[in-house]
Amino acid sequence: MISYQNFKLSNGLNVYVIENPDTPVAVVNILYNVGSKDEQEDKTGFAHLFEHLMFGGSINIPNYDEPLQKVGGENNAFTSTDITNYYLTIPANNLETAFWLESDRMLSLSFDPRVLEVQRKVVIEEFKQRYLNQPYGDVWLKLRPLAYQKHPYKWAPIGKDISHIENATLEDVRSFFFKFYRPNNATMVVAGNVKTDEVKKLSEKWFDPIPAGEAYKRDLVKEPKQLAPRHLNLTADVPLNAIYKVYHMPEKLSSGYYQADLVGDMLGRGNSSRFYRQLIKERKLFNKLNTYITGSVDPGLLVISGMLNNNVSLETADAALQEVIDEFKSEAIEQSELLKVKNQAESTLQFSEMELLNQALNLAFAANLGDAELVNKESQKIQSVTVEEVKSMASKVLVPENCSTIHYHSQN
Repeated sequence: MISYQNFKLSNGLNVYVIENPDTPVAVVNILYNVGSKDEQEDKTGFAHLFEHLMFGGSINIPNYDEPLQKVGGENNAFTSTDITNYYLTIPANNLETAFWLESDRMLSLSFDPRVLEVQRKVVIEEFKQRYLNQPYGDVWLKLRPLAYQKHPYKWAPIGKDISHIENATLEDVRSFFFKFYRPNNATMVVAGNVKTDEVKKLSEKWFDPIPAGEAYKRDLVKEPKQLAPRHLNLTADVPLNAIYKVYHMPEKLSSGYYQADLVGDMLGRGNSSRFYRQLIKERKLFNKLNTYITGSVDPGLLVISGMLNNNVSLETADAALQEVIDEFKSEAIEQSELLKVKNQAESTLQFSEMELLNQALNLAFAANLGDAELVNKESQKIQSVTVEEVKSMASKVLVPENCSTIHYHSQN
Protein backbone atom coordinates (compact mmCIF):
# COMPACT_ATOMS: atom_id res chain seq x y z
CA MET A 1 0.00 0.00 0.00
CA ILE A 2 1.19 3.48 -0.87
CA SER A 3 0.16 6.18 1.61
CA TYR A 4 -0.06 9.67 0.18
CA GLN A 5 -1.44 13.17 0.62
CA ASN A 6 -2.91 15.28 -2.17
CA PHE A 7 -3.64 18.92 -2.92
CA LYS A 8 -4.28 20.98 -6.04
CA LEU A 9 -2.92 24.41 -6.91
CA SER A 10 -5.05 27.23 -8.24
CA ASN A 11 -3.68 26.67 -11.76
CA GLY A 12 -4.82 23.05 -11.76
CA LEU A 13 -1.53 21.30 -10.97
CA ASN A 14 -2.32 18.12 -9.06
CA VAL A 15 0.29 17.39 -6.37
CA TYR A 16 0.73 14.15 -4.41
CA VAL A 17 3.15 13.57 -1.53
CA ILE A 18 4.56 10.28 -0.27
CA GLU A 19 6.31 10.83 3.06
CA ASN A 20 9.14 8.40 3.80
CA PRO A 21 11.52 9.52 6.56
CA ASP A 22 13.64 6.37 6.18
CA THR A 23 15.48 7.62 3.11
CA PRO A 24 17.87 10.57 2.67
CA VAL A 25 16.60 11.35 -0.83
CA ALA A 26 13.57 12.85 -2.51
CA VAL A 27 11.99 12.03 -5.84
CA VAL A 28 10.13 14.55 -7.96
CA ASN A 29 8.07 12.99 -10.74
CA ILE A 30 6.08 15.12 -13.18
CA LEU A 31 3.74 13.36 -15.57
CA TYR A 32 2.30 15.34 -18.46
CA ASN A 33 -0.92 14.00 -19.91
CA VAL A 34 0.38 13.90 -23.47
CA GLY A 35 1.68 11.01 -25.50
CA SER A 36 2.14 10.19 -29.15
CA LYS A 37 -1.61 9.52 -29.47
CA ASP A 38 -2.18 13.27 -29.02
CA GLU A 39 -0.15 14.22 -32.09
CA GLN A 40 -1.45 15.12 -35.53
CA GLU A 41 -0.90 12.37 -38.05
CA ASP A 42 1.18 14.65 -40.26
CA LYS A 43 3.26 15.88 -37.29
CA THR A 44 4.23 12.81 -35.27
CA GLY A 45 7.17 12.27 -32.94
CA PHE A 46 6.60 15.59 -31.17
CA ALA A 47 5.99 14.14 -27.68
CA HIS A 48 9.27 12.26 -27.96
CA LEU A 49 11.03 15.35 -29.33
CA PHE A 50 9.87 17.22 -26.23
CA GLU A 51 11.36 14.56 -24.00
CA HIS A 52 14.67 15.90 -25.34
CA LEU A 53 13.79 19.58 -25.68
CA MET A 54 12.75 19.87 -22.04
CA PHE A 55 16.40 19.31 -21.08
CA GLY A 56 17.68 21.86 -23.57
CA GLY A 57 17.20 24.99 -21.51
CA SER A 58 14.21 26.83 -20.09
CA ILE A 59 13.29 30.49 -20.01
CA ASN A 60 15.61 31.40 -17.09
CA ILE A 61 17.91 28.37 -16.86
CA PRO A 62 20.15 27.70 -19.88
CA ASN A 63 21.30 24.25 -18.72
CA TYR A 64 19.01 21.88 -16.79
CA ASP A 65 21.54 19.19 -15.91
CA GLU A 66 24.38 21.28 -14.54
CA PRO A 67 22.71 22.80 -11.43
CA LEU A 68 21.03 19.47 -10.65
CA GLN A 69 24.32 17.58 -10.78
CA LYS A 70 26.00 20.17 -8.57
CA VAL A 71 23.65 19.26 -5.71
CA GLY A 72 23.94 15.51 -6.24
CA GLY A 73 20.81 14.96 -8.31
CA GLU A 74 20.13 12.87 -11.38
CA ASN A 75 17.24 12.78 -13.82
CA ASN A 76 15.66 11.11 -16.81
CA ALA A 77 12.44 10.93 -18.80
CA PHE A 78 10.41 8.71 -21.09
CA THR A 79 7.60 9.04 -23.60
CA SER A 80 4.86 6.55 -24.39
CA THR A 81 1.75 6.48 -26.51
CA ASP A 82 -0.21 7.89 -23.53
CA ILE A 83 2.06 10.05 -21.34
CA THR A 84 5.35 11.92 -21.08
CA ASN A 85 7.11 11.52 -17.74
CA TYR A 86 10.05 13.42 -16.20
CA TYR A 87 11.68 12.36 -12.96
CA LEU A 88 14.62 13.25 -10.79
CA THR A 89 16.22 12.03 -7.59
CA ILE A 90 17.95 14.50 -5.30
CA PRO A 91 19.21 14.68 -1.71
CA ALA A 92 16.14 15.69 0.31
CA ASN A 93 17.87 18.71 1.81
CA ASN A 94 18.26 20.12 -1.73
CA LEU A 95 14.61 19.64 -2.65
CA GLU A 96 14.02 23.27 -3.58
CA THR A 97 16.54 22.98 -6.40
CA ALA A 98 14.24 20.45 -8.03
CA PHE A 99 11.25 22.79 -7.70
CA TRP A 100 13.26 25.67 -9.18
CA LEU A 101 14.34 23.59 -12.19
CA GLU A 102 11.03 21.87 -12.89
CA SER A 103 8.91 24.97 -12.49
CA ASP A 104 11.08 26.99 -14.86
CA ARG A 105 10.73 24.54 -17.71
CA MET A 106 6.99 24.23 -17.05
CA LEU A 107 6.78 28.03 -17.20
CA SER A 108 8.38 28.07 -20.64
CA LEU A 109 11.19 26.62 -22.66
CA SER A 110 13.83 28.95 -24.06
CA PHE A 111 12.73 28.17 -27.64
CA ASP A 112 16.28 28.70 -28.81
CA PRO A 113 16.52 27.68 -32.50
CA ARG A 114 19.96 26.21 -31.82
CA VAL A 115 18.52 23.90 -29.16
CA LEU A 116 15.83 22.73 -31.57
CA GLU A 117 18.44 21.92 -34.20
CA VAL A 118 20.63 20.01 -31.76
CA GLN A 119 17.74 17.95 -30.36
CA ARG A 120 16.26 17.42 -33.82
CA LYS A 121 19.53 15.81 -34.89
CA VAL A 122 19.61 13.69 -31.71
CA VAL A 123 16.08 12.37 -32.34
CA ILE A 124 16.76 11.71 -36.02
CA GLU A 125 19.91 9.79 -35.13
CA GLU A 126 17.97 7.80 -32.50
CA PHE A 127 15.32 6.99 -35.10
CA LYS A 128 17.99 5.66 -37.45
CA GLN A 129 20.00 3.75 -34.85
CA ARG A 130 17.16 2.14 -32.89
CA TYR A 131 14.52 1.64 -35.56
CA LEU A 132 16.19 1.52 -38.98
CA ASN A 133 19.72 0.19 -38.44
CA GLN A 134 19.09 -2.41 -35.73
CA PRO A 135 17.97 -6.00 -36.32
CA TYR A 136 14.17 -6.22 -36.05
CA GLY A 137 14.17 -2.51 -35.08
CA ASP A 138 11.45 -1.61 -37.56
CA VAL A 139 8.99 -4.22 -36.28
CA TRP A 140 6.83 -1.78 -34.34
CA LEU A 141 6.95 0.75 -37.16
CA LYS A 142 5.25 -1.98 -39.21
CA LEU A 143 3.15 -3.71 -36.55
CA ARG A 144 1.31 -0.65 -35.31
CA PRO A 145 -0.19 0.40 -38.66
CA LEU A 146 -0.99 -3.25 -39.37
CA ALA A 147 -2.96 -3.64 -36.13
CA TYR A 148 -4.44 -0.13 -35.94
CA GLN A 149 -6.27 1.35 -38.92
CA LYS A 150 -7.79 4.45 -37.26
CA HIS A 151 -6.61 5.02 -33.67
CA PRO A 152 -3.40 7.08 -33.29
CA TYR A 153 -1.70 4.09 -31.68
CA LYS A 154 -0.95 3.27 -35.32
CA TRP A 155 2.31 5.19 -35.03
CA ALA A 156 5.08 4.67 -32.48
CA PRO A 157 6.22 7.35 -30.00
CA ILE A 158 9.37 7.87 -32.09
CA GLY A 159 7.08 9.04 -34.89
CA LYS A 160 5.45 7.75 -38.06
CA ASP A 161 8.04 9.18 -40.41
CA ILE A 162 11.42 10.76 -39.78
CA SER A 163 10.48 13.67 -42.05
CA HIS A 164 7.98 14.93 -39.45
CA ILE A 165 10.83 15.81 -37.08
CA GLU A 166 13.08 16.97 -39.91
CA ASN A 167 10.41 19.50 -40.92
CA ALA A 168 9.32 20.62 -37.43
CA THR A 169 9.38 24.40 -37.10
CA LEU A 170 9.95 26.51 -34.02
CA GLU A 171 6.32 27.61 -34.22
CA ASP A 172 5.19 23.94 -34.28
CA VAL A 173 7.26 23.34 -31.16
CA ARG A 174 5.98 26.44 -29.36
CA SER A 175 2.36 25.58 -30.13
CA PHE A 176 2.76 21.97 -28.92
CA PHE A 177 4.38 23.12 -25.69
CA PHE A 178 1.74 25.64 -24.68
CA LYS A 179 -1.04 23.21 -25.55
CA PHE A 180 0.19 20.29 -23.45
CA TYR A 181 2.95 21.23 -20.99
CA ARG A 182 0.71 23.26 -18.71
CA PRO A 183 0.16 22.80 -14.96
CA ASN A 184 -3.49 21.81 -15.44
CA ASN A 185 -2.33 19.00 -17.75
CA ALA A 186 0.24 17.65 -15.28
CA THR A 187 0.49 15.53 -12.15
CA MET A 188 3.41 15.97 -9.75
CA VAL A 189 4.43 13.43 -7.13
CA VAL A 190 7.03 14.30 -4.51
CA ALA A 191 8.25 11.32 -2.51
CA GLY A 192 10.90 10.59 0.08
CA ASN A 193 12.21 12.37 3.16
CA VAL A 194 9.76 15.26 2.79
CA LYS A 195 6.82 16.76 4.66
CA THR A 196 3.53 17.59 2.98
CA ASP A 197 3.50 21.11 4.45
CA GLU A 198 6.96 21.76 3.05
CA VAL A 199 5.98 20.43 -0.38
CA LYS A 200 2.86 22.59 -0.38
CA LYS A 201 4.84 25.75 0.41
CA LEU A 202 7.38 25.01 -2.28
CA SER A 203 4.64 24.16 -4.78
CA GLU A 204 2.84 27.42 -4.11
CA LYS A 205 6.10 29.37 -4.34
CA TRP A 206 7.44 27.85 -7.56
CA PHE A 207 4.47 26.43 -9.49
CA ASP A 208 1.37 28.41 -8.49
CA PRO A 209 2.39 31.53 -10.49
CA ILE A 210 2.53 29.51 -13.74
CA PRO A 211 -0.62 30.22 -15.75
CA ALA A 212 -2.94 27.36 -16.61
CA GLY A 213 -3.46 26.43 -20.21
CA GLU A 214 -6.68 25.81 -22.07
CA ALA A 215 -8.26 22.59 -20.81
CA TYR A 216 -7.37 19.69 -23.10
CA LYS A 217 -10.02 17.07 -23.77
CA ARG A 218 -9.21 14.11 -25.94
CA ASP A 219 -11.53 13.17 -28.77
CA LEU A 220 -9.61 10.34 -30.40
CA VAL A 221 -10.86 8.15 -33.21
CA LYS A 222 -11.86 4.74 -31.87
CA GLU A 223 -10.37 1.68 -33.47
CA PRO A 224 -13.07 -0.39 -35.20
CA LYS A 225 -13.29 -4.07 -34.41
CA GLN A 226 -10.89 -6.13 -36.48
CA LEU A 227 -12.93 -8.60 -38.55
CA ALA A 228 -10.26 -10.48 -40.49
CA PRO A 229 -6.69 -11.65 -39.92
CA ARG A 230 -3.91 -9.41 -41.22
CA HIS A 231 -0.51 -10.59 -42.35
CA LEU A 232 2.73 -8.97 -43.43
CA ASN A 233 6.02 -10.50 -44.63
CA LEU A 234 9.30 -8.68 -43.99
CA THR A 235 12.77 -9.68 -45.11
CA ALA A 236 16.01 -8.20 -43.77
CA ASP A 237 19.55 -8.98 -42.72
CA VAL A 238 18.60 -10.38 -39.31
CA PRO A 239 20.08 -13.41 -37.51
CA LEU A 240 16.95 -15.58 -37.32
CA ASN A 241 13.43 -15.85 -38.62
CA ALA A 242 10.94 -14.30 -36.21
CA ILE A 243 7.19 -14.18 -35.64
CA TYR A 244 5.19 -11.31 -34.16
CA LYS A 245 1.48 -11.75 -33.46
CA VAL A 246 -0.73 -9.10 -31.85
CA TYR A 247 -4.32 -9.34 -30.66
CA HIS A 248 -6.57 -6.43 -29.70
CA MET A 249 -7.45 -6.47 -25.99
CA PRO A 250 -9.42 -4.32 -23.50
CA GLU A 251 -8.29 -0.91 -22.27
CA LYS A 252 -6.48 -0.18 -19.00
CA LEU A 253 -9.52 0.79 -16.93
CA SER A 254 -11.66 -2.19 -17.90
CA SER A 255 -11.88 -5.36 -15.82
CA GLY A 256 -10.93 -7.32 -18.90
CA TYR A 257 -7.46 -5.71 -18.90
CA TYR A 258 -6.20 -7.91 -16.07
CA GLN A 259 -7.91 -10.98 -17.47
CA ALA A 260 -6.13 -10.53 -20.82
CA ASP A 261 -2.84 -9.84 -19.05
CA LEU A 262 -3.09 -13.12 -17.16
CA VAL A 263 -4.00 -14.97 -20.37
CA GLY A 264 -0.72 -13.74 -21.82
CA ASP A 265 1.19 -14.71 -18.68
CA MET A 266 -0.18 -18.25 -18.69
CA LEU A 267 0.80 -18.70 -22.31
CA GLY A 268 4.22 -17.11 -22.33
CA ARG A 269 5.61 -15.79 -19.07
CA GLY A 270 8.57 -17.70 -17.68
CA ASN A 271 9.94 -21.20 -17.95
CA SER A 272 6.78 -22.86 -16.67
CA SER A 273 4.51 -21.26 -19.27
CA ARG A 274 2.81 -23.30 -21.97
CA PHE A 275 4.78 -21.79 -24.84
CA TYR A 276 8.11 -22.40 -23.11
CA ARG A 277 7.35 -25.98 -22.12
CA GLN A 278 5.87 -27.09 -25.42
CA LEU A 279 7.58 -25.01 -28.08
CA ILE A 280 11.02 -24.27 -26.64
CA LYS A 281 11.80 -27.15 -24.32
CA GLU A 282 9.90 -30.06 -25.91
CA ARG A 283 9.58 -29.33 -29.64
CA LYS A 284 12.59 -26.98 -29.86
CA LEU A 285 10.96 -24.75 -32.47
CA PHE A 286 11.87 -21.46 -30.81
CA ASN A 287 14.93 -20.28 -28.93
CA LYS A 288 13.09 -17.28 -27.50
CA LEU A 289 9.35 -16.75 -27.09
CA ASN A 290 7.62 -14.02 -25.08
CA THR A 291 4.05 -12.95 -24.44
CA TYR A 292 3.21 -9.55 -22.98
CA ILE A 293 0.76 -6.66 -23.28
CA THR A 294 1.37 -3.11 -24.42
CA GLY A 295 -0.25 -1.79 -21.22
CA SER A 296 -1.85 1.18 -22.95
CA VAL A 297 -4.66 3.32 -21.60
CA ASP A 298 -6.89 2.84 -24.64
CA PRO A 299 -7.54 -0.66 -26.04
CA GLY A 300 -4.10 -2.17 -26.50
CA LEU A 301 -2.45 -5.33 -27.76
CA LEU A 302 -1.55 -8.75 -26.43
CA VAL A 303 1.76 -9.54 -28.09
CA ILE A 304 3.43 -12.85 -28.93
CA SER A 305 6.98 -12.55 -30.25
CA GLY A 306 9.41 -15.36 -30.94
CA MET A 307 12.78 -16.10 -32.54
CA LEU A 308 12.88 -19.40 -34.39
CA ASN A 309 15.62 -21.98 -34.26
CA ASN A 310 17.55 -22.63 -37.47
CA ASN A 311 15.85 -24.87 -40.05
CA VAL A 312 12.39 -24.22 -38.59
CA SER A 313 9.99 -22.68 -41.08
CA LEU A 314 7.80 -19.73 -40.16
CA GLU A 315 4.74 -21.68 -41.24
CA THR A 316 5.59 -24.60 -38.94
CA ALA A 317 6.27 -22.31 -35.99
CA ASP A 318 3.09 -20.29 -36.55
CA ALA A 319 0.99 -23.44 -36.75
CA ALA A 320 2.55 -24.70 -33.52
CA LEU A 321 1.69 -21.45 -31.75
CA GLN A 322 -1.90 -21.84 -32.91
CA GLU A 323 -2.02 -25.42 -31.62
CA VAL A 324 -1.02 -24.31 -28.12
CA ILE A 325 -3.51 -21.42 -28.23
CA ASP A 326 -6.34 -23.73 -29.37
CA GLU A 327 -5.48 -26.20 -26.61
CA PHE A 328 -5.49 -23.40 -24.04
CA LYS A 329 -8.93 -22.27 -25.17
CA SER A 330 -10.49 -25.74 -25.32
CA GLU A 331 -9.05 -27.55 -22.31
CA ALA A 332 -9.73 -27.01 -18.62
CA ILE A 333 -7.42 -24.64 -16.75
CA GLU A 334 -6.30 -25.69 -13.31
CA GLN A 335 -6.63 -23.21 -10.46
CA SER A 336 -2.99 -23.87 -9.62
CA GLU A 337 -1.85 -22.64 -13.05
CA LEU A 338 -3.76 -19.40 -12.67
CA LEU A 339 -2.57 -18.95 -9.08
CA LYS A 340 1.04 -19.29 -10.21
CA VAL A 341 0.83 -16.43 -12.72
CA LYS A 342 -1.14 -14.33 -10.23
CA ASN A 343 1.67 -14.79 -7.73
CA GLN A 344 4.23 -13.85 -10.38
CA ALA A 345 2.31 -10.67 -11.17
CA GLU A 346 1.88 -9.89 -7.49
CA SER A 347 5.60 -10.42 -6.87
CA THR A 348 6.52 -8.08 -9.72
CA LEU A 349 4.14 -5.44 -8.38
CA GLN A 350 5.40 -5.69 -4.81
CA PHE A 351 9.03 -5.67 -5.87
CA SER A 352 8.54 -2.58 -8.03
CA GLU A 353 7.00 -0.68 -5.14
CA MET A 354 10.13 -1.19 -3.04
CA GLU A 355 11.71 1.55 -5.14
CA LEU A 356 10.73 5.08 -4.17
CA LEU A 357 10.87 6.23 -7.79
CA ASN A 358 8.48 3.48 -8.88
CA GLN A 359 6.05 4.43 -6.12
CA ALA A 360 6.06 8.00 -7.41
CA LEU A 361 5.61 6.93 -11.02
CA ASN A 362 2.84 4.43 -10.25
CA LEU A 363 0.96 6.99 -8.18
CA ALA A 364 1.30 9.65 -10.89
CA PHE A 365 0.05 7.22 -13.53
CA ALA A 366 -2.96 6.20 -11.43
CA ALA A 367 -3.82 9.81 -10.66
CA ASN A 368 -3.58 10.67 -14.34
CA LEU A 369 -6.13 7.95 -15.05
CA GLY A 370 -8.54 9.79 -12.76
CA ASP A 371 -8.27 7.87 -9.50
CA ALA A 372 -5.02 7.88 -7.51
CA GLU A 373 -6.32 5.05 -5.33
CA LEU A 374 -6.02 2.72 -8.31
CA VAL A 375 -2.38 2.41 -7.29
CA ASN A 376 -3.52 0.45 -4.23
CA LYS A 377 -6.19 -1.58 -6.01
CA GLU A 378 -4.07 -3.30 -8.65
CA SER A 379 -3.23 -6.29 -6.48
CA GLN A 380 -6.89 -6.83 -5.67
CA LYS A 381 -7.82 -6.62 -9.36
CA ILE A 382 -5.22 -9.25 -10.23
CA GLN A 383 -6.26 -11.62 -7.45
CA SER A 384 -9.97 -11.34 -8.24
CA VAL A 385 -9.63 -12.79 -11.76
CA THR A 386 -11.22 -16.24 -12.03
CA VAL A 387 -10.47 -19.25 -14.23
CA GLU A 388 -13.82 -18.73 -15.95
CA GLU A 389 -12.92 -15.13 -16.78
CA VAL A 390 -9.56 -16.19 -18.19
CA LYS A 391 -11.23 -18.80 -20.40
CA SER A 392 -13.84 -16.29 -21.58
CA MET A 393 -11.23 -13.63 -22.34
CA ALA A 394 -9.04 -16.10 -24.25
CA SER A 395 -12.01 -17.10 -26.41
CA LYS A 396 -12.72 -13.44 -27.23
CA VAL A 397 -9.17 -12.21 -27.81
CA LEU A 398 -7.22 -15.18 -29.19
CA VAL A 399 -9.14 -15.60 -32.43
CA PRO A 400 -7.59 -15.42 -35.93
CA GLU A 401 -9.78 -12.55 -37.11
CA ASN A 402 -8.49 -10.45 -34.17
CA CYS A 403 -4.85 -11.13 -35.00
CA SER A 404 -2.21 -9.26 -37.02
CA THR A 405 0.92 -11.24 -37.84
CA ILE A 406 4.36 -10.38 -39.13
CA HIS A 407 6.63 -13.10 -40.47
CA TYR A 408 10.12 -11.63 -40.33
CA HIS A 409 12.35 -13.56 -42.77
CA SER A 410 16.10 -13.70 -42.36
CA GLN A 411 18.20 -13.29 -45.51
CA ASN A 412 20.84 -15.58 -43.99
